[in-house]
Amino acid sequence: MRVYIHILLLISTMVAITFIATAYPQNFKLFDIRYNELTKDARQQVDCLAENIYHEAGHEPKDGKLAVALVTLNRTQDPRYPDTICSVVKQRNKYTCQFSWFCEPVKLNKNSIVYEKAMDVALFAYANYENIDDITKGALFYHADYVNPRWKLERTTVIGRHIFYKESDKQNDGKIKPVTKRGQFEALFLSTDGGSDPQYLQTGS
Repeated sequence: MRVYIHILLLISTMVAITFIATAYPQNFKLFDIRYNELTKDARQQVDCLAENIYHEAGHEPKDGKLAVALVTLNRTQDPRYPDTICSVVKQRNKYTCQFSWFCEPVKLNKNSIVYEKAMDVALFAYANYENIDDITKGALFYHADYVNPRWKLERTTVIGRHIFYKESDKQNDGKIKPVTKRGQFEALFLSTDGGSDPQYLQTGS
């Protein structure tokens, strides 16, 4: 009987390890940061990322939230998009927004469990973007699975209720990391003090 219990405990441990590795795939040591450990500028960027996750994937499973975060971060590494998270999230032109919720009268409940989970994913993605595997496989675009915009793009994966895409001529993993831009991104880490076709809009804040 004790042997069977030991085997069951071993199997349970392996399942738990597999779940963690699947939820947050990794190649390197990951950072576990808290919001109050960030600089003022970093908090602003994480706030924007959390809000985007909240509106775009608030009721998605954890990997669905992470996927939206990664697309947002992937865009900051593409020179055709703005190079900060907030600028990517708020990017718009005269007629449309890159993320539709930003053009709509939506509410944000920061006291909700949905927002708390979105913030957890935002902090994780922000701190570990350089070190985790991109589960979207380099995607810069996605849409809900109940619409069909007929994009002429390469489908990379389906996660939750979203279908992800990148341009077929992109042979990289989506993380185009110019040294100068990556330096700006990492500089915001820890404070030492404790519908239509995808389009590229004019970059800017």
